[in-house]
Amino acid sequence: MGQQFACKPDEGGGMTLLLASCFWVIAATIVALLPMRHQYIPGVTLLIAAPLLIVWIGIEVGYWAGILAAVGFVSMFRNPLCFFLAKARGENVGLPEHRSKEI
Repeated sequence: MGQQFACKPDEGGGMTLLLASCFWVIAATIVALLPMRHQYIPGVTLLIAAPLLIVWIGIEVGYWAGILAAVGFVSMFRNPLCFFLAKARGENVGLPEHRSKEI
């Protein structure tokens, strides 16, 4: 059972996929730690790179792993995805109202 995930000597794609996935996760974590005004450009880059990585995961590991990766991606990027979906529908999307904390 554990052998199906091991890289065979003639297949270098598994290790490259693992490194690419780890790099994406570390980059996403670093971007999340940045102030909001510095998150936009690297966040959009990660948003664009994620579907490519998810398809790669689905091809190399299996469709079930691709589906799990897609669910995680949608969960992480739900607000930007909703924003882009609303813009694609032609809706007027503004900034969210500022909520002040009342004690």
